[in-house]
Amino acid sequence: MTNRQWLLASYPQGPASLETWTLQDAPMPEPGPGQILVRTRWLSLDPYMRGRISPAGNYTKGVGVGEVMQGGGVGEVVASRHPDWKAGDLAEAMTFGWREFAVLTPDMPGSAKVNRVDPDLAPPQATLSWLGMTGLTAYVGVLEIGRPRPGDTMVVSAASGAVGQIAGQIGKLCGARVIAIAGSDDKLDWCRKIGFDETINYKTSNDLAGALASLAPGGVNVFFDNTGGPIHDAVMRNLAVAARVVICGRIALADNFEQDDIGLRASSRLIVTRAMVQGLVVFDWWHKRDEAFARLAAWHRSGQLTTREDILDGFERVPEAFLRMMNGRNFGKQLVRVA
Repeated sequence: MTNRQWLLASYPQGPASLETWTLQDAPMPEPGPGQILVRTRWLSLDPYMRGRISPAGNYTKGVGVGEVMQGGGVGEVVASRHPDWKAGDLAEAMTFGWREFAVLTPDMPGSAKVNRVDPDLAPPQATLSWLGMTGLTAYVGVLEIGRPRPGDTMVVSAASGAVGQIAGQIGKLCGARVIAIAGSDDKLDWCRKIGFDETINYKTSNDLAGALASLAPGGVNVFFDNTGGPIHDAVMRNLAVAARVVICGRIALADNFEQDDIGLRASSRLIVTRAMVQGLVVFDWWHKRDEAFARLAAWHRSGQLTTREDILDGFERVPEAFLRMMNGRNFGKQLVRVA
């Protein structure tokens, strides 16, 4: 029996393509002492993964040409040499990689740890979405950095995406008036359905900054930025005094790692507004996982948190799912159901 896996074929120049990876068979791995062999059931596709296939590097460890593409997943233990794990257990980890079977070491520290999945709490794939890294990102970005107060105006870019849809709903739970920015009317309809107050389609708006000014005449108090680029610039022109800006992602610019991100020079606006701009790397906040997941689970049980998944079936479709996400064609959290 062999183990299919996707290897990085080359570093993409600009956007990735299906030829960026190659599918190969490898021998079935064997777990060593303290390890488990897991059959992959779900794989998570996330924008940060684009940085892993750039030779310039990023805040996450890069993938070398010829190496297995990295990424998080959920799977079923099929063999164990760890005293606390047995066949049939469900495991979630950031270290699955794009392969059908993975050997994992449960007792690694921090974000490399293998986490047990409780299927009675939520569907297993939720640990890759609202009950996993995605949910933690939204939770700490809103509550630790953005800190919306009742009556604040909060703007979320890529608002229907994996993180954006959760961030907006947490903002509403804090009493903020939340404006969604997304790229299709269907996505904006979804945002309104889950509680966003106002919406802007950035693809059809001729004057994004002006549209924001009309919806937020008192300025934007909290900006949860998942895109960078022109959307970022438009919101920065509309900041209120003492605004808080959360820089979570830059998917609009993710394919240009070797180029400088040159847009609005916001320094004068930051002086006038005395705004705070802070970057968010979720791995810095891993100590907040238990707190975040307890509150996210409670909100979900009570119906105050609703999320949408975008699922492709089949291990052979993992690169397709990645490109779908990077091109903004996904609707909600992008996942692949492997088995």
